[in-house]
Amino acid sequence: MTTPVIVNARFFPRAGQEAALVEALIAAIAPVHAEAGCELYALNSHDSGELLMIEKWSSADLLDAHAAGPAVRDLDAAIAPFLARPVLVERFTAVPAGDVRLGAL
Repeated sequence: MTTPVIVNARFFPRAGQEAALVEALIAAIAPVHAEAGCELYALNSHDSGELLMIEKWSSADLLDAHAAGPAVRDLDAAIAPFLARPVLVERFTAVPAGDVRLGAL
């Protein structure tokens, strides 16, 4: 059995580039949803303009394949002009607790 991997990817837009960054990120969602191992790839916004992609991958190997694949390569190129600083990507492993349906992504 493989252990799912949770990823938080934080995007920091340049001033005035928030809408362009959102548009570029939305364009990447469908191709990523089609990738093997993608269980969740959901974009969220904050009042500050910062964006957060919450991801869930069925295994570290499939996440690594995603990270090295064309969808990420194309996304990186598309969003580069709109970023104030590099994307912060953090990997996590769930620590299930409580109700099985509510205690883990």
